[in-house]
Amino acid sequence: MKNFKMLAAVALSLPVLAFAQANTPRVDQRQANQEQRIDQGVASGSLTQREANRLERGQQHVANMESRAKADGVVTRQERVRLHQAQDVQNRRIYAQKHDRQHDYNHNGRVDRPRRR
Repeated sequence: MKNFKMLAAVALSLPVLAFAQANTPRVDQRQANQEQRIDQGVASGSLTQREANRLERGQQHVANMESRAKADGVVTRQERVRLHQAQDVQNRRIYAQKHDRQHDYNHNGRVDRPRRR
């Protein structure tokens, strides 16, 4: 009887957990896109390792915000707005770091200075 009650409780809670996980598909897709942009920046040398690490910490901050928003099983409109605002901030930071004059084209961990003519 105990096993049946436990199984019933788990069966009832699974749809709630699945709903909470699938509740922010746009946020998840945007996170994936921004992670890809950071990885591409490191691969091309337009981001130094230090810049990439800083941007990754920012992405983790947004992921933590999303986890806290999903904790109760419902992401409210206000929480969703805050998530999108945090992602907007990260978007601007990624752009700024990829387009500054710090590069690591040879991937040696040092900032390559632009050549003077």
